[in-house]
Amino acid sequence: MIIMGPPGAGKGTQAGRVAERFGIPAISTGDIFRSNIKNGTDLGRQVEAILSSGGYVPDQMTNEIVRDRLAWADAAPGFLLDGYPRTTGQVDFLDKVLAASGHPLDGVIVLTVDEDAVVARLHKRAETEGRADDTEEVIRERQAIYRAETAPLIAIYAEHGILVEVDGMGTVDEVTERLVKALDADRP
Repeated sequence: MIIMGPPGAGKGTQAGRVAERFGIPAISTGDIFRSNIKNGTDLGRQVEAILSSGGYVPDQMTNEIVRDRLAWADAAPGFLLDGYPRTTGQVDFLDKVLAASGHPLDGVIVLTVDEDAVVARLHKRAETEGRADDTEEVIRERQAIYRAETAPLIAIYAEHGILVEVDGMGTVDEVTERLVKALDADRP
């Protein structure tokens, strides 16, 4: 499965809850990048400047990280991708990787939120988690990139018949409840 939505929509929080419910790993490209930055790896040094300016890491680099992570044993029974794919090129790459493994996507969850509420959410997260990359300018840039590059993926997955839209506004528990109901209703 994939969970999508603009930065700050609550994907990471909800991904953890959904993954736990289904007994699969939640795989966050953002967490992978931040861990590498914190640990001073070559990858971390390469992506730090990109992320701090509000940009996205290039497809080729992100694709290889995802391919590697999906090959881990814990992802064999299933997985939930958070923060990937973000571009049509990444969709094509993921389709090829999944086709080669014989495991198609079961669903794509989209959390829908109000952009101004997201900006407020991210400012609060910056304060509580000490995330220096969450300035208003960077937040607005990420929202613009999402609208231009990632939002069109919603139409692709809708055409595939695997899109599940969920209202991402409200408390964490309210969103989780809506999400679980939507996923349970979508399962055969």
